[in-house]
Amino acid sequence: MTGIEAILIGLGAIVLLSIGIMVTFVLIVRALVRRVRSSRAVGSTALRARARMSHGPQRMVLALRVRLDDALHSGSAAIALAVDSGGSRGELPRLFRRISEEGGVLDLQLRLMESETNSGVLADEIPAARRRVEQVEVLVRRVRDAVASGLSGTTDDALSALGSDVDREVAALQSGIEELQALNRRDGRVGVTPPPTTSTVRDEGNRP
Repeated sequence: MTGIEAILIGLGAIVLLSIGIMVTFVLIVRALVRRVRSSRAVGSTALRARARMSHGPQRMVLALRVRLDDALHSGSAAIALAVDSGGSRGELPRLFRRISEEGGVLDLQLRLMESETNSGVLADEIPAARRRVEQVEVLVRRVRDAVASGLSGTTDDALSALGSDVDREVAALQSGIEELQALNRRDGRVGVTPPPTTSTVRDEGNRP
């Protein structure tokens, strides 16, 4: 192998390595872009910004999309909390998935309405779209109420059980104090003096 061939082989390896690095870089950037685009936080912020900057019927459509997005997000958060706490693993998650699917279809319809150029047609379609969004909001509110009811029921039971445990401990402690006082009296010792109360301290302070 001559020196020129070795140089050409080295250059070819460098070129291939550079191409591989560039392809890897492009793939990473594209993956990051897709991730950012799919991020709800970024999408919601962009949606709100568009709603503020728009005007006319398009602004009303974007406002409905914001309401729909908020409702679905609040329902998703409630279901996640219920599942994590063990409060709901049955019908609610399945029902909310159905609500989310219908909400996704409704969002597609609203996105299609955004591209409507005829303001008269758009104005006629907005009332029906608003009713659908309101219906989704009502369904999500029922889901959240059901989750809240389940969580509060669990909390009430836990607090009731805790209160019973505290009552038993207080009774046992009081019984122990009474036994100690009885033993002290039998041994001729001075009884345990109870701690002064606020009224006792106030009365002693008012004495001349």
